Amino acid sequence: MNVIDLFAGAGGLSEGFRQEGHNILAHVEMDKHACTTLKTREAYYYLKENNKLDVYKSYLKKEITRDTLYEHIPENVLNRVINKAVSDETNPEIFEEIDELLRGRDVELIIGGPPCQAYSVAGRSRDPEGMRNDPRNYLYQQYISFLRRYQPNYFVFENVLGLLSAGNGSIFENIQEELRDAGYEMDFRILNSRDFGVLQSRRRIIIIGWREGIEFNYPHFETLNHQYTIRDLFQDLPVIKAGEEKEPGNQYLTQQNNYLRESGIKPNEWDVLSQHIARPNRDLDLEIYRYCVDIWNRENRKVRYNELPQRLITHRNTDTFLDRFNVVPYEEISHTVVAHIAKDGHYYIHPDINQNRSISVREAARIQSFPDDYYFESSRTAAYKQIGNAVPPLMARKIARSLINPNT
Repeated sequence: MNVIDLFAGAGGLSEGFRQEGHNILAHVEMDKHACTTLKTREAYYYLKENNKLDVYKSYLKKEITRDTLYEHIPENVLNRVINKAVSDETNPEIFEEIDELLRGRDVELIIGGPPCQAYSVAGRSRDPEGMRNDPRNYLYQQYISFLRRYQPNYFVFENVLGLLSAGNGSIFENIQEELRDAGYEMDFRILNSRDFGVLQSRRRIIIIGWREGIEFNYPHFETLNHQYTIRDLFQDLPVIKAGEEKEPGNQYLTQQNNYLRESGIKPNEWDVLSQHIARPNRDLDLEIYRYCVDIWNRENRKVRYNELPQRLITHRNTDTFLDRFNVVPYEEISHTVVAHIAKDGHYYIHPDINQNRSISVREAARIQSFPDDYYFESSRTAAYKQIGNAVPPLMARKIARSLINPNT
């Protein structure tokens, strides 16, 4: 189907749909770093389709600049990325740019999810007004304006579970009513990425809608049962310490294992490891990391902040927010990766006590099921934020498949 991706972020949702053969006509996103990531991904697909992946690999190896990379890409391909905030003021411009990209084609599917901060329980707890007056509460109306404009057959709307309780449930009721007014039926489920083969527990609400008159039922997704763990996910990545980076190139320790091959995270014949970079840490934090990993390895439990040795406790608050440090366990799957990883890595400590660091950009991307050929612009911090905000492509791929055949 021909697809528009709204609130696209780094493109996790559209990546899954693209892998299933859907045609992404346009990505609309306000964050400039995420838009650069999307352009670089468009460059990857164009070069792959034209048997010129060596150019893309040269960019990852830092042999050519981004400008040089983009010189190999037609302007109409890069123009699929629209760097604008969705709003009443900007929508006419966005519509005009999308219409030019359509070239007479119909939009058959709209995907995306408005920024979740206004709906998240954590966001509401931090805001003195509980996000009641946050304009992001109503970005769903902008999403619906695109449905009204392009009348796709289907849409997929992703968000955090807090959407169901925002405004004491009134916002979700309004969404359903306004979708009906726009001519759409809808259904939703709370889905967990772990059930789709992603090595991460990540629960999200997935709304699927269809135009009135189309016979469609919300698809049934079979839970994927396997025994793969983070150890399988990290197995071929070289050892680095806090603040270190492996220069891009063929530096994998081993070939594909079964999980990396089956999930598509390490594509066949892919040989360029990039963005295996870890943030630097203070000596105090590294000592806390060692302590937490040691307790996890010996006792299989997390360390609460007030359980740390007294010399490591520097915050006055030892009564609340005690879950500040968390190990990503080798023998299990990961807890949810969120955008806060861009600010510090305390909640994502690497399980190898000898490496003594938080997870690298590439490890975070793998936990989210992004393939190793996916490159995140434009800095380490920006990359972490984009990854934490993304929809896991492996989960998105199976949702995309269900719209082709609801019984698979």
